[in-house]
Amino acid sequence: MASYLQVENLTKAFGDNLLFENISFGIADNQRVALIAKNGTGKTTLLNIIAGIEDHNGGNISFRRDLRIGYLNQDPDFPKELSVLDACLQSDNEAVRTIAAYEHCMLSDDHSGLDEILANMDLHKAWDYETRIKQILGKLKITDFEQQIGKLSGGQLKRVALANVLIGEPDLLILDEPTNHLDLEMIEWLEDFLKRSSMALLMVTHDRYFLDRVCTNIYEIDHQGLFQYNGNYSYYLEKRQERIENWNSESERTVNLYKKELDWMRRQPQARTHKSKSRTESFYDIEERAKQRRNNSAVQLDVKASYLGSKIFEAKYVTKAYGDLKILDNFYYNFARYEKMGIVGKNGTGKSTFLKMLLGEVKPDSGSFDVGETVVFGYYSQDGLAFDEQMKVLDVVQDIAEEVDLGNGKKMSASQFLQYFLFTPETQRNFVYKLSGGEKRRLHLCTVLMRNPNFLVLDEPTNDLDIVTLNVLEEYLQSFKGCVIVVSHDRYFMDKVVDHLMVFKGDAQLKDFPGNYTDFREWNELLEEQEKEDKKAEAKQAKAASGKPVVVETKVEVTVKTKKLTFNEKKEFEALEKDIPKLEAEKVSIEGKLASGILSSDEIVKASHRFGELGELIDEKTMRWLELSE
Repeated sequence: MASYLQVENLTKAFGDNLLFENISFGIADNQRVALIAKNGTGKTTLLNIIAGIEDHNGGNISFRRDLRIGYLNQDPDFPKELSVLDACLQSDNEAVRTIAAYEHCMLSDDHSGLDEILANMDLHKAWDYETRIKQILGKLKITDFEQQIGKLSGGQLKRVALANVLIGEPDLLILDEPTNHLDLEMIEWLEDFLKRSSMALLMVTHDRYFLDRVCTNIYEIDHQGLFQYNGNYSYYLEKRQERIENWNSESERTVNLYKKELDWMRRQPQARTHKSKSRTESFYDIEERAKQRRNNSAVQLDVKASYLGSKIFEAKYVTKAYGDLKILDNFYYNFARYEKMGIVGKNGTGKSTFLKMLLGEVKPDSGSFDVGETVVFGYYSQDGLAFDEQMKVLDVVQDIAEEVDLGNGKKMSASQFLQYFLFTPETQRNFVYKLSGGEKRRLHLCTVLMRNPNFLVLDEPTNDLDIVTLNVLEEYLQSFKGCVIVVSHDRYFMDKVVDHLMVFKGDAQLKDFPGNYTDFREWNELLEEQEKEDKKAEAKQAKAASGKPVVVETKVEVTVKTKKLTFNEKKEFEALEKDIPKLEAEKVSIEGKLASGILSSDEIVKASHRFGELGELIDEKTMRWLELSE
């Protein structure tokens, strides 16, 4: 395999805070590498160093000559006045730049320079490229090309930035949390896109199913060092456990040796020989190693929730809409005690609005939410919490409570609670402004859980949290003695936490599914397969009704639904079979004229418009032909 990137003895520190030291690794073509580490230990910093955004303290980074690199930043930044089209088509790729010039030219009044642009479109084979670009933009729900970047939401901006790096087709693609702000359909499309792509990949993500299905290698930053695993996430978990057990086994032997050496040190007289000095120096190395035992066991946290009565909440025929966008329509639901519900659906179907109505932050158009008197909500929002940046981490939590009630007379101090959620005593003394984005999200989570709620409402709690924190949160929620509603696009998290799903399909259509996300996906795939079989059966029935010979496959104990084409549908099908070849021939003819250089400017403009119309017509008619033929 050809080497794309080589990192040798890289070191990075911020003052006294050492992130990693003398780490080395490489990435070759077709490798898809995930970088795993706790929040605040240098994942994003390492990506920024490789992308040339940040400096490093020591070491070397080398790339293959002429390597094209695409980088998706965790917080994308474009000029606010830039249009969505320009942001999506910012690239070093000549074909992409040519398409951008073509689009701008067609939007201008005089179409100046069109002859040269069309020649470049042919030279770079950009017509086919434009089709692929439109597919990417369509999948990422980017449709308003003239909208200014400054008017986009954070989620929209992330999707524009993702489209930009995918469209550029770099040799090495660097992604920092690419699945944040994407709905499940987009995430699964992105999985498939990256698996089929020839691009090498280096990414940071907390989505463990995504890791398992996309990545070929896992690199882990742990205790300022780098550990490499040649396999996916499941393989990593197995081998990491073996590594920790081997380390601890070696540490046990070191501890025994340390005890012997400590006894020797205590018995030594003040005047020592040269041999004694050598042994003394060795002692300090042994002492340091003996204190570095890895702890991979999960701490059990059983926090007492406030008393919860039998009445939780009742949604009484709730209706909510924003103009033509319907969220709920006469919706009724009675929530049960200790229920754990997951909410899934495409972006914009009203998931977060539903939570805000439940919490009283948004009023329904009609109907009401009747909440039980004993319910104490703990709300973790997508927007996070506005902290005083000059406060210390421990002070933020102690302002809420000095202790956490564990029940049975047991209590945990605020500092101990922070340690459970992976804030070391040193980090607790840091000011909030020194925390990474993921650490601030984790602190927000702690402030919610410390209030002893009995009903947790979690809106995208997994965004920006590292995998280690997610494991801790999952353990907490599995043993939580209360109710939970969680909106999340993290399929692994949903599988571990929820009992059932409320699926928001859009246009106020909701489905209560009795199972986790994997169950729902399997059920949905079976449903789609059944629909395909039904369409095939309908197609066979239609052919039989038309008098054409048809081969019948005999299957045992299979019942299929059949439906005949109507007279009008039959006539439409016959017309499509004639129209599509004519349109395709016209498109080929226009493409030849555009490449010939004999057309005038006005003729070029008309031909270009017609070329675009033909592409859309062919796609539309082909899809309809497929529907009828099936």
